[in-house]
Amino acid sequence: MPESRINLHVKALARAVNVFYGEKQALSGINLDIPENHVTALIGPSGCGKSTFLRCLNRMNDIIDGCRVEGSITIDGADIYSKEQDVVQLRARVGMVFQKPNPFPKSIYENVAYGPRIHGMAANKKQLDDIVIDSLTRAGLINEVNDRLDAPGTSLSGGQQQRLCIARAIAVRPEMILMDEPCSALDPIATARIEELIDELRDNFTIVIVTHSMQQAARVSQRTAFFHLGELVETGATEQIFTNPRDSRTQAYITGRIG
Repeated sequence: MPESRINLHVKALARAVNVFYGEKQALSGINLDIPENHVTALIGPSGCGKSTFLRCLNRMNDIIDGCRVEGSITIDGADIYSKEQDVVQLRARVGMVFQKPNPFPKSIYENVAYGPRIHGMAANKKQLDDIVIDSLTRAGLINEVNDRLDAPGTSLSGGQQQRLCIARAIAVRPEMILMDEPCSALDPIATARIEELIDELRDNFTIVIVTHSMQQAARVSQRTAFFHLGELVETGATEQIFTNPRDSRTQAYITGRIG
């Protein structure tokens, strides 16, 4: 079924997106609908443009010298590349969780409180406390850290650090969360916990995840987009992409013949 006929509320819309790093073109003509309160997985071989596209959604490519983005990306109908767009506000609306857990060199509490504090989201300490506890609860971490909120975030295990980074991202009440291979540095048990968390979070957030693991994409996402050599080859319901892909390149990647 064509993307335009899917009866879903579209949160973000990419049309004719091209990305260049200097003279090198990294993405060509990307058209992708990202539905609200769904997990959309971006899959494909290394270097195919998945992470480049993900960084377009919160303008992280702006900080890369020589990077140029063409085309249109809208969130809730508003062009995020317009001159009027406040990039700081955009990155509050579109949170990001990176491949390697990167807690700030601060306490667990301060890691989560940092964003709400700089965005003026709490009028007093009680409100800030409530945001921190709520965010840690949503990230499935509160029971493990409740009695040591003053401990350094870096003292946690890898899986706990990644959940802390998720708590930090959701503390500023984003609408979307971008995840760039969030489990690649974690063991299977920690990975399973993050995957459970992703499933819980989609009730309240629109999630886009880059993953090298097709099994993970199949487990956590409702929509899948297959990238290859800088092009978006195919997108659709995850089950359809994995069981009945329309493009021979998708079939070849799913069955391990390319990648």
